[in-house]
Amino acid sequence: MPRHRLYALGAVRLQSGITLRNAQLAYATYGTLNSAGDNAVVLPTFYTGTHLRNESLFGPGRAIDPSRHFIVSINLFGNGYSSSPSNTGHPQDGPRFPPTTLFDNVACQHRLLTECLCVRRVALVLGWSMAGMQAYQWAVQYPDMVDAILPYCSAARCSALNYAFLDGPKAALQADTAWREGEYAKLPERGLRAFARVYVAWAYSPRFFRDGLYRQLGFATLEDLVQDWEENHLKWDANDLIAKIWTWQHADICDNPIYGGDFNGALQSIRARAIVMPSSTDMYFLPQDNVLEVEKMPRAELRVFDTPWGHCGGSPGRVPEFQQAIDEAAADLLRG
Repeated sequence: MPRHRLYALGAVRLQSGITLRNAQLAYATYGTLNSAGDNAVVLPTFYTGTHLRNESLFGPGRAIDPSRHFIVSINLFGNGYSSSPSNTGHPQDGPRFPPTTLFDNVACQHRLLTECLCVRRVALVLGWSMAGMQAYQWAVQYPDMVDAILPYCSAARCSALNYAFLDGPKAALQADTAWREGEYAKLPERGLRAFARVYVAWAYSPRFFRDGLYRQLGFATLEDLVQDWEENHLKWDANDLIAKIWTWQHADICDNPIYGGDFNGALQSIRARAIVMPSSTDMYFLPQDNVLEVEKMPRAELRVFDTPWGHCGGSPGRVPEFQQAIDEAAADLLRG
């Protein structure tokens, strides 16, 4: 698999009015762009994801195949690969990193595709969770460029419930005395462990916990599962996690100069074919919200995937049956 590359964006004026200095997008490509420039499949990244995690979404003989498609996997601002609190120099380092919206992210992704990679049309944008939110964003921000979207376990904006949930792990992390308002001299380990413990309770479903489905993941006890989440979160920079929570909480396809807060108008503007695939037991992004979205989208279909795995049902490569359903939906959309 290819190594990621960096695209230098220069000074980027953000929605906040702040200019992000020396902005960079980290990305990886797979396959070849055709002569028409219209076989691109865009894979944004999710909250704690990178382009590496997206590699389970495609392969030879699958719906998304590098022999037929030009796959562009793009890292979200704040994830440690693209410009982030952890890799940006003074005076925008750490807690001084400016807030970035999904509108900002997609505007820069559009620059990467058009200025650097010579993409003319996007055949499909798909993704899980925050990556799916970017699929919606692509469809409303560049409606004339995107043929199809496949957001799963996701939504067109952060709901009030979702916002409140995210405040929980954020508050747990920031309660660590080592946090020091983001100016930590050492890893805020207690805060990161607390962050993970709050997070994991929302990630699955009541049935997952009741039936002990964590055993299917190789964990003998619930505590073993939670400790694994803790160890995973210790690998992340705390300021990066907080920056991406801000981006997630402020995700809204209509909060921009194009739509001026008109959510239904933004949904109705989507010209792309869409298959929206919620998890039936997702506690981050409720299927009921997707029902209301699809009613407003002119060319959208709702496919609820029944699973006890909650939000994590859509985690790339986690649940084979869910992955198969995603592949089938992607194939339907790419066939047009």
